[in-house]
Amino acid sequence: MRKRADHQLQEWFLLMSTSPRILTIMGSGETAPTMMKHHRELIARFPGTPKAVVLDTPYGFQENSAELASKAVEYFRKSVGHPIEIAGLTRLHGQDTLTVEQGLARVRQADYVFAGPGSPTYALRQWAGTSVPDIVRGKMRTGGAVTFASAAALTLGRYTVPVYEIYKVGDDPSWLEGLDVLGEIGLNVAVIPHYDNAEGGHHDTRFCYLGEHRLAMLEEQLPADAHVIGVDEHTGVILDLDSNTATVVGNSTITVRIKGRSTTHNAGDVISIDALRDPATGATNIPIHVTPPNTLQAEPEKDSTSLAKDTQLAERSFNEAMSAGDAAGAARAVLTLESAIHAWSADTLQGEEMDHAHAALRSMIVRLGDAAVGGLADPRNALEPIMNVLLELRSAVRTDKRYDLSDLIRDRLAAVKIEVRDTPQGVEWVINS
Repeated sequence: MRKRADHQLQEWFLLMSTSPRILTIMGSGETAPTMMKHHRELIARFPGTPKAVVLDTPYGFQENSAELASKAVEYFRKSVGHPIEIAGLTRLHGQDTLTVEQGLARVRQADYVFAGPGSPTYALRQWAGTSVPDIVRGKMRTGGAVTFASAAALTLGRYTVPVYEIYKVGDDPSWLEGLDVLGEIGLNVAVIPHYDNAEGGHHDTRFCYLGEHRLAMLEEQLPADAHVIGVDEHTGVILDLDSNTATVVGNSTITVRIKGRSTTHNAGDVISIDALRDPATGATNIPIHVTPPNTLQAEPEKDSTSLAKDTQLAERSFNEAMSAGDAAGAARAVLTLESAIHAWSADTLQGEEMDHAHAALRSMIVRLGDAAVGGLADPRNALEPIMNVLLELRSAVRTDKRYDLSDLIRDRLAAVKIEVRDTPQGVEWVINS
């Protein structure tokens, strides 16, 4: 009886809809290279120039919330190739009424709504008693695309994990009442992003830092008709409500977990949304491929899976080029790593990987600078191709305000008697005797 009612509800939504109805859940990496082509493809499903908005509530309590908003805008502008504006809803309660209503209007009018990292508890507290949940549900009924990642993804289900309170404060495992947005399509679930997290090393931080023991405790508190949907890091699932399909994208898998028993779906799988309601129903991979419009197609280069992998590949290319005496190839590897660092800079979860990448870049610059003057018979002519690349790299890191790297290039060249001068006409270099 319930399935029949769900089907009738979906048919009614389809008749009412005038634009695509898409809900995307990302486990992490929402502002990393792994997800940029998926943002592009989702936006490209809308005609004309769709309006995109960042719902900035989840990180609204943080002192650097304005910086995080700016990074999101920059990521969409440079990496996704589409403008996005900030809703301006860091706080909804105790805020000026006009400011809140203006922010809500931006979200309501948007074709593409994106929300990401922060605190699910804070977000739920701010959204409670406001029209935010209804606006999000409304886009699932009448048209629009909603992409919720990380902390925001936690709020989508009927139940939400208070991550910080459990993992950092030590509260007993218990659920919060979620937005239940997924209830609109018959999914009585709790969404858990960062499902395959491994930051703990020797202790279990899977399942968004809960670990197996605490997740099992939480599962016991769920009613019989509810279950967990887990989304791995740098992985997402695109729910196309018009075609009733769920497409897994990114690096890894999504998991439907019912009382400790798990069914996984790999990146590239296209399954029925029914499979998320019940793994025994509609779980067969659907042999269809929805191709987005030709605008904003993915780049021909291979997808980036992590900054650590990009660093490893750049270092390997650099070492091979240096061994072969290929200065231009070594310089290209340096520029490739610098580009990767810039691409991943919007992702707030890099930490040690970003530190290692910067260390590798510094080492490569030093080695390239040393090699530039080693045993060259005709310094000016022989150095010019390498100097052009080094100065291009210096300009790139200065644009990113990485003045430490810019100074490193200048100082290493100065140590071998090559002076770099910034003039009104541009950058010049001379060999000092």
